[in-house]
Amino acid sequence: MAAFSARDHRAECAVVLSLSLELLGFGRDDGVAQHPTMNCGMIHHWVLSYAPELDKRVRPHLNLTNDSWRVDETYIQVKGEWKYLYRAVDSVGNTLDFMLSAKRDGKASARFFCKVLKATHTQAPRVITVDRNAAYPVAVEALKADETLAAETELRQSKYLNNLIEQEHCNIKRLTKSMMGFGSFHTARRTLRGIEAMSMIRKGQAKGISKGKNVSQAKFIEELFGISA
Repeated sequence: MAAFSARDHRAECAVVLSLSLELLGFGRDDGVAQHPTMNCGMIHHWVLSYAPELDKRVRPHLNLTNDSWRVDETYIQVKGEWKYLYRAVDSVGNTLDFMLSAKRDGKASARFFCKVLKATHTQAPRVITVDRNAAYPVAVEALKADETLAAETELRQSKYLNNLIEQEHCNIKRLTKSMMGFGSFHTARRTLRGIEAMSMIRKGQAKGISKGKNVSQAKFIEELFGISA
C-alpha cells in the first residue's frame, strides 16, 4: 500500500484513520479528520484494510525494548469459540509482540517466542517470566535445544511477577468485549494488529513520540501513511 498523495485521497485517508482509531476504542480528539457519513460497515472495511498496514508501518520506528520478557496469553472469542492471544511486554510494559493462536500448547508457545525474537525492536531475553502454564517450559527447552534461545536464558514461573502483563490484558479485553467477539479468525487477527499497534503508539514506544501526546501521535500516524499536511 503506497503513500497517499492525490488531493482527493487526503481527506478520505484522514477519515479512515480517525474512524479506525474510534473503532479500536480511542477518542476522536486526536487531531485527525472526522466524517459524518461513514457507516459501521465502511468502518469495519477500513479497519480490516488499515489495521495490519498500521502495524507493519509502525514497527521500523519502535524503540528497542529491554531483555526482561513478561509473557502470557488471554482469551479472545472467535465465532463463539475461545482462541488464545499470546502477548509479551518487557519489564516496563513496552509491547514486544503478540500472536493469535487456535491452540494453547508447547508448539504455539515456541512459535510465539520465535515471533518475538524476530521483531526488529526486541532483543534476546535474559529472563522470561511466565505463569504456571506447563507449555512454557516445554517450549523454552525445545528452543534452547536448537539454540534459538541461549542456554543461560532464565525461565521464571511466577503469577505475581506477571501482574504487569495481566493488567495489560484488561485494555485488550475491554476493546474486544465492545466488539462482541469476532466473526472469523482472519478478522480477529487483522483487527488485533491494529489494536496492538495503537497500543504501542499510545505507550510512547515510537521514536520521538511521547506517551500521552495525542496530537503528536495522530500526526505520526498521518506521516506513516503519507497524508501529513
